[in-house]
Order: sequence, then C-alpha cells, then structure tokens
Amino acid sequence: QVQLVESGGGLVQAGGSLRLSCAASRRTISTYVMGWFRQAPRKEREFVAAISWSGGRTSYADSVKGRFTISRDNAKNTVYLQMNSLKVEDTGVYYCAVRLGGLSPNVRGYDYWGQGTQVTVSS
Repeated sequence: QVQLVESGGGLVQAGGSLRLSCAASRRTISTYVMGWFRQAPRKEREFVAAISWSGGRTSYADSVKGRFTISRDNAKNTVYLQMNSLKVEDTGVYYCAVRLGGLSPNVRGYDYWGQGTQVTVSS
C-alpha cells in the first residue's frame, strides 16, 4: 500500500508558475513510475506527465510540453511538477499516482492515487 499526498496547488494568474509536490508514505518508491494527472470540471481525468523510477526518462502530454517539468527525489520519496507559463485551460484538480512497470499515459495503468490538489488559473 502506498499513500500519496499532493500539495502546492492554489490560485495563480495566467502566465504564472506553481510547483506541485507529491509525498509518498512508503519507505521507498524508488522502483515505481510516478505520474501526474489532472481533471477539469465535467471532463475526464487526463495524463500530464510521468517519470521513470530513476528519473532518467520522462513523458509529457503535448499540451504541457515545454511548460511543465516533472522530477523526483527518491531520498525524500517525493515527486514534483514545476508548472510555468500557466494557462486558464490548465485549471483542474491535479493528482499524483504510482505504478510498477514502464511509463504510461493511461489512467487505469496506475495503482495508487493521491487525493488531489486544486490548481486554478485565472485570466
């Protein structure tokens, strides 16, 4: 069992930045792929970014490439999502999740999820 707690969400103006964190309760998550997803009102949850257990490989949704950066610190059992040049359409609840295996953009491929943190981008 892995418990995940997201933090760092909030209200920001378009063009601004936020840094999300996701702390895992398990003693080590170094063997897990970690991902970030988001869900806007009345929309399905969608993939944002994922990072391999070593941090050597990353994957991003086209909509955030060049603006968001995922990273991890296995010593702290934490994954981060640096979000720059935020747009109104980035608004939503952001979730972190973990899975064994390779990078995946599929929601159903992840085994454990956090409760989410709200990100609101105003125009």
